[in-house]
This record gives sequence, structure tokens and C-alpha cells, in this order.
Amino acid sequence: MPTIDPDRVMGDLKRLAEFGKYKTGVHRPTYSEDDMAARHWFAGRMADAGLEPEIDGIGNVIGRGKGNGPCILTGSHIESQNYGGWLDGSLGMVYGLEAARAISADPEFAGAVVDVGAWADEEGHFGILMGSRSFCGEVTEEEIDKAADPTRGGLKMRDALAKAGLAGRPRRQYEPNRYIAYLEAHIEQGDWLEANDLRLGIVTSIVGIWQYRVTFEGVQNHAGTTRMAIRKDAGLALTKLCCEIDRVFPEVAGPRSVWTTGRITLFPGAPSIIPGQAEMLFQIRDADVAVLERMEKKLFELVAASDAAGPCRAKVEVLRKSTPAMMDERVQAALEAAAERHAPGKHTRMPSGAGHDAQNFARHMPAGMLFVPSIGGISHHWDENTKEEDIILGAQVFTDAVAELLRSAR
Repeated sequence: MPTIDPDRVMGDLKRLAEFGKYKTGVHRPTYSEDDMAARHWFAGRMADAGLEPEIDGIGNVIGRGKGNGPCILTGSHIESQNYGGWLDGSLGMVYGLEAARAISADPEFAGAVVDVGAWADEEGHFGILMGSRSFCGEVTEEEIDKAADPTRGGLKMRDALAKAGLAGRPRRQYEPNRYIAYLEAHIEQGDWLEANDLRLGIVTSIVGIWQYRVTFEGVQNHAGTTRMAIRKDAGLALTKLCCEIDRVFPEVAGPRSVWTTGRITLFPGAPSIIPGQAEMLFQIRDADVAVLERMEKKLFELVAASDAAGPCRAKVEVLRKSTPAMMDERVQAALEAAAERHAPGKHTRMPSGAGHDAQNFARHMPAGMLFVPSIGGISHHWDENTKEEDIILGAQVFTDAVAELLRSAR
């Protein structure tokens, strides 16, 4: 099997962490100066590895390998969450690049090809997995026209692309007959592996994410003179619903279901005014559509019960639903065999509780993912980290799996 260079893997990861460095993590919002600097640097590393790199019109960095043999696509992302961690996305990018380098250096795989893609905006600053969806032909020009980043004052995606020097460039799409599979590596972003003394996770599925907006209409009034008995406090009604959801949802949820009230807004939001309106953004996640449907049904029932009981009117609207994505069994088997070779008994098959670009590619080609542990389960925070020995192990297992899939395709 091709052998990776551990020093090269760690060197690339640490160099990427210098772009937008923030405390022990990074701050690289999509198309920011630091993000674009990282993209151009990574394109240079692709060229050094013998790939042909291009940054396309949505910011995807696509490195195409040379050869006429079977080809595998690997990828992840370079931008970060605001004030996030140094491995989220970057780990998968370096793994893909190292796999391309190791395989091209092995005479057994002469002619085999590994393409590497850094998919833009996986973190959702402007939309939903915009870069990989664009590469799959699923993003329209109208969607880009409407996209904006609320964390940067509503910065329009078109304006950000222009400032990044990407305006007018073509958006590339994948060639349907080029790839035998898509592979992606990522930190787990949870604590399941660490808590169970495991070092590798083979992803079986990526959860569906269903999002809702729940609103309450009460009566805005003076906080000091309005008697408690006649108040219609929208904030209080919303809080009661949150407590009821947390009480009832375990009855309908699956063993890995999660639900989150990500944002609560009270209007007008002043200390001496009873909130006349309240809004919550609510999200459920699971890999089983039947479980998601049960949870959604219960949410609608609870909101209807709150509305009927009063004193505030309540309603819920669906904002977004993504379909759970199943990972390919053959790709899982290749990852599992490589994991058993290098870490016997220290791996498991598991669903991904986070969204990833692999869920888009799974609709177009066989896809799979490899996880390495996150220390303390921390991610989307600058304290995010993974043991160096686990990073190196994951890189070798990932490369082994890519090599096995290429070998079996000959």
C-alpha cells in the first residue's frame, strides 16, 4: 500500500492554520482575505503534487490528476466557522492531497488518478454547501444572486465573489464518467469515538437536517404597569414551548436524534417592555426519515396545543429539509478494512450528526467518509483539536482505502 509522509501531513495542516489564525483556531469566513490566501496557497500545494489546480467561479479549488486509469475524487473545505477550529475542513483537504501524492509515488498505481477538491462555503456563510452543490450542477445563478452572509452585515455573495477576484470565472461541474467514488475525511466533531476508546469512525450515513421557525404573537405592553393576570407575554409562551419540547421529544426521538433551539428573538427586546412577539429557530437531526417525521409531527402538535391554550397565538413554518444521505457499502468496506489493518478493534461504523459535502456527492456517485476523534467532542470553537497520532493514523487509513478502491477498479 502507498505510504504517507507524516511530517508532510502535519506541516501542511499547521501551515493552513496560519491563515486567519485566531487563538488556538482560525477565523476564515468564505471569500475573506485569509480564506482566499489559503485557497491560493493550497492550489500551489496541488501543483507541487503534480495536480492541475484551478479556482473556479464559486471559489472551488479543483486539482485534477494526470493519468488514464481509474479516478477517485476526494475533498472537503478550507473556509472556517467564525472563530472556529484549525482542523474542521482542513484535515480532509490535507488527507486528500496526501493520498494523491502517496499514490502517484507508488509504481503499482501508475496511471491511477486522485482528484482533490476544496469545496467553497461548506460552512454555510452564504448558503447550503454551495461549492459542492455547484460542482454537482445544483446551484443556479439566481441562488447566487440572492445569497448573503448575515454575519457580515448582509454581504452579498456576488459582491464577495467580485472582491475575491472570482467574478466572471466559469463554475466547473464534474464529469459524470470520470469518478469511481468520492471520499472525504473529517474530524468527528462529537465525542462518540473518544468516549468509547475508538480511533476511527466509518460513516454509514449523514443526517437529514430539518429546520423550522416558530413564532408567537402576544401583546406588547408596559412591564411595570401591566398586571400579570392580563399579560400576553410572547417570550414566556415561547419558553414554555421549549420546556415542553424537551420533555416530550425523548418519547418520539431515535437513539441518536438531536434537537436544538438555535436562536430566540424577542420583540422589541427592551427590559421594560413585555415582548409582543417572539421567534425561535428550531432544528432536528437524524439519519432516519421516519424518526424525523415523528419529531416533526410532535412539534406541530405542541405548537398547535400552545396556540389553542393561549394566551398567545403560535404558528410554525418549515424553513428547510435535507434528505439523509447513505454512504456506499463498498466504500465503507474499504475504509473498514484499512482501519482494521492499522488499528485492530479501534474503529466503528457510525452515522454523521453533522452535514458534509459528501451528502451531495452521494446522490451522484458512490461516497464514503472517515472520522478521526475530536478531543472532548469540541468543534466550531478554537479549542477544537485531535491527537497528532490519530491525525497520522487517519491519513494512512484514508490513503489505504483510496488505494484499495483504485486497485479494485482496474
